[in-house]
Amino acid sequence: MSSNSEEKDLLFYEAYEDFYDMAHKSKAFSDFCKEAYGEDFSQDGFSDISQVDMILEYIPKDAHILDVGCGNGAMLRYLQQKTGAYIHGFDYSKKAIKNACLLGNEKSDFQEGIIGEKEYDDNSFDLIICMDSIYFASDMTKFVNQIRRWLKPGGVLFVAYQEGDVMDKTENSDTTVFAKAMKKIDWEYDAKDITDKSYDMLTKKREVAIKYQDKLIAEGCASWAELLVMQTDYILDGREKYFSNMSRYIYTARKLD
Repeated sequence: MSSNSEEKDLLFYEAYEDFYDMAHKSKAFSDFCKEAYGEDFSQDGFSDISQVDMILEYIPKDAHILDVGCGNGAMLRYLQQKTGAYIHGFDYSKKAIKNACLLGNEKSDFQEGIIGEKEYDDNSFDLIICMDSIYFASDMTKFVNQIRRWLKPGGVLFVAYQEGDVMDKTENSDTTVFAKAMKKIDWEYDAKDITDKSYDMLTKKREVAIKYQDKLIAEGCASWAELLVMQTDYILDGREKYFSNMSRYIYTARKLD
């Protein structure tokens, strides 16, 4: 990885190296993802198939798509199968990118890189996706401006954004760190609140995680079996409490010039 950052200083770096190693090997985890989320994208968080399918309407013919924090590229390969798009992705996890490249093709490009340090040519992409990855930007304003440069005129930024976890909960979709960064560079956005759907998804995820605990343990993945359940503890105090502590938004923004 060509970087000015030490790997040990990157947010969750070692955890994600272990995660993508497990995701590559575990059939139980793949089956868990399919049942909990509707498809196996090696998810670690809040994105189910309904959120990923929202991306499809923004993919034009012969599109070039960039996924920021692409993991092992599973979501990009799904979008490519649906649309025939050219897919590009970068991630700071060596193991994630190694696994992404194993399943790549002539219309794919996966690279190691760190948000804020990775660079692409201006006007390169029709669509840029940040699924729970934009939090890793050390300077959000600088990074969204960088993304705007990478987009072709008319291109779209698609962001799935969670508050109450990595990012502190704020009042609404216009007060998040991301929204404030967008306002600083005068880039208009649309926001959709999907907090209710996130609660329902986590409720299902908890049920499925409990169901798959024994299978994961049998594969030697006991720590992940425990963690998948713990990741859904947000729902234990009920829907009202969840809404006061958490929020989830889908942001889209189009480059107009």
